[in-house]
Amino acid sequence: MMAGIFLVDSSCDFTKPSESSNEQKPDLSLTKEAFLSDLKLRTFNYFWQVVDSASWQSDDRYPTMHFTSIAATGFALPAYIIGVENGYIDRSLAAERVLNTLNWLINAPQGAEKAGISSYQGFYYHFLNYGTGTRFKDVELSSIDTGLLMAGILTVMSYFDENEPTEQEIRKLSDELYRRVNWNWMMDEKPTMSMGWKPESGFIQAQWKGYNEAMILLIMAMGSPTYPISENSWDIWTSTYLWEDFEGYEHVNFGPLFGHQYSHAFIDFRGIQDDYMRDKNIDYFENSRRATLSNRAYCIRNPLEFNGYSENIWGLTASDGPGLGWKNWNADSIDFKSYNARGVAADYRQDDGTIAPTAAGGSIPFAPRNNRRTIRNV
Repeated sequence: MMAGIFLVDSSCDFTKPSESSNEQKPDLSLTKEAFLSDLKLRTFNYFWQVVDSASWQSDDRYPTMHFTSIAATGFALPAYIIGVENGYIDRSLAAERVLNTLNWLINAPQGAEKAGISSYQGFYYHFLNYGTGTRFKDVELSSIDTGLLMAGILTVMSYFDENEPTEQEIRKLSDELYRRVNWNWMMDEKPTMSMGWKPESGFIQAQWKGYNEAMILLIMAMGSPTYPISENSWDIWTSTYLWEDFEGYEHVNFGPLFGHQYSHAFIDFRGIQDDYMRDKNIDYFENSRRATLSNRAYCIRNPLEFNGYSENIWGLTASDGPGLGWKNWNADSIDFKSYNARGVAADYRQDDGTIAPTAAGGSIPFAPRNNRRTIRNV
C-alpha cells in the first residue's frame, strides 16, 4: 500500500530519451526564476525531441512510444512557436518541422475502413500507430482530440505569416485541414456533438454536455467556413453547465483541472463573456481561477487523509497512477487506478492519492503564486 501520495506526470518528461534518470530532475537549488526557465526549456524539449519522425506526430506518453496522440500534436505545434520566441530554435527550423507535420496530416490515408486509415470526414483517430500513423487498435475518431489538433493548426497558421515559400505553404495547408473537418457530421443530428465515431459501431452515444475541455471544440465548429454547426449550439452548451459552490468557490464545476486549462491554452478568455457568464458577473478565466483554488482547497482539507497533501502538494487531473486496484484505505475502500480522469467537483470525486504536476503547472496563469510554489515542491 501507498505510504503517501503517488506523484505522476505522464505528459511531461522533460528529457532526451538518452539521458539518465539522475539527469532528468530539474535542479531545485536554482532560484525561482531560473527554475521556471529551466522547466520551460525542458517542456519545449519534450515536444521537440519526442516525436515520430515518420509521421511527425507527438507521443501520447513517454517512454512507451507505442502510439502517438493527435491532441499532443495540437499542443506541440504551439510549443514550436514558443521555442522560436524564447530563442531555443530558429524560426526557419520551426517552420520546417511544422510543414512536415502538416504535409503528413494532409496526405494521411482517409476513409471509412476499419484499419489502415488515419482520418475520416476531416477528423483523426485519437491515437495513431507509431511509424505508419494509422488507427491504433480500435480507438475512436475523436471530436475533442481533432479539435485540439485544429487549435494548434490554426495557431501556426496565424504565426507563420511571412511571405516566403515555407510559411506560405503552412498557411495553405492549415486552412485546408481546418476547412475539411465536417463538424456537422459529428453532431449526428443531435443538439450536442458526439464524442466520436467508430467504423464498427457508428457514433459514440456520449455527447459533449456540461462544462469541460470542449469549449475550444465548440468555438471552432461554430466558426467553420465550410461545415459550421448551428448558431444556437453555444446556448445549448451553456444550458448543461453545473454552477455550484465547491470548497468555498462558486463556479461552473468540472472535476479534472485539465478541463479548466486546455481551451485557455489557445484563447485568452479574460474579459470575454457570453450571456451565461455575464449573468454570473465573471468570465471563463475567473472561472478557471476559482476551479484551481477549489481543487487546492480540497487537497488541503484532504478528506481521505493521504500522506503528503498540503498547501504546496496538491493538484488532481487526468494522469497515470499506481494501478493497484481496490485497496482498504483508512475507513474507505479505494480503487487505485492506472490512468484515470482524477479530479473533484460538486458532482465528482476521483481521488486516489495521485498528484499530477501538470495540474498545478497548467494552472500557473490562474493562480501563479500558489502554483509556482507547488511546481517546485512536486
